[in-house]
Amino acid sequence: MQEYDYEFAEFIYYTPGPLDKEGNLWPVRGGRTTAKPNYRVGPKRIECFSLHFVQEGKVRLRFGGEQAELEEGDLFCLFPERTYHYERIPSDQTLRMSWLALDGSRVSALLALAGLTEEKPFRRKALTANVRRVSERAIDRMAGAGKWDAATAMELQGLVCRLFAELIRDAARAQASEREDWLQECKRYMELHAAEGITVQQVADYAGVHRSYFSQAFTNSAGISPLKYLQKIRMEKAKQLLHATDASITEIALSLGYPNMYAFTRAYKTYYKEPPVPVHASAVKK
Repeated sequence: MQEYDYEFAEFIYYTPGPLDKEGNLWPVRGGRTTAKPNYRVGPKRIECFSLHFVQEGKVRLRFGGEQAELEEGDLFCLFPERTYHYERIPSDQTLRMSWLALDGSRVSALLALAGLTEEKPFRRKALTANVRRVSERAIDRMAGAGKWDAATAMELQGLVCRLFAELIRDAARAQASEREDWLQECKRYMELHAAEGITVQQVADYAGVHRSYFSQAFTNSAGISPLKYLQKIRMEKAKQLLHATDASITEIALSLGYPNMYAFTRAYKTYYKEPPVPVHASAVKK
């Protein structure tokens, strides 16, 4: 590594050939940095995409009037012709990063699949063991490339594709987890307020999404539509009230958000294939 004003850094450059450009995806440069205490970069713009992997320490990224504080295991991406600043956050650990700059018409779409956009150009805990290994291999391979040749170009393209495959796979898992989290929160909301007669639209509003999107996502996750889930909650509560309390049919109907006894009786009979009969009432008859 060579010493500079703000860092000790290794810069590695790659000149793509025709084979690289035919794939519409190629590395431009890469490197590693060990930051000095006064490390800061920017304001700056670049002409390509640059993935930065936080290996150790903490860094503050400023972009589009916003900022994110990132740490070991996180990564961020600089997008073309956007202004960025980033700087070391004082901590007990030295800031160490590696980076890989990429170009080509496929990069933007692949980054989006990997969960990186101009609006949110960072991901937390995305530097998995596989991502770390593949990115380091790509940087090392560029460092040893020397004069351009087809075999090296293919190897580098394979490593870059593998890197995106790892990032996209991990992003999909994270998105699935987030989706399940908000759907579970919606379930809790429904279970808490079903007896108040809430509608599917009200649950979608609570989640902050369109009703049709909510219905599809909920059905895919729960295996039952949100309307039927609300009905299930009410019917199970109705049966509990019939068996465990001395409440009348009218009381139960109004307690569960039905406008009257007849609407409740119709819904109960449709669901259970029998009319609602309080247990205490049938016991009296006997």
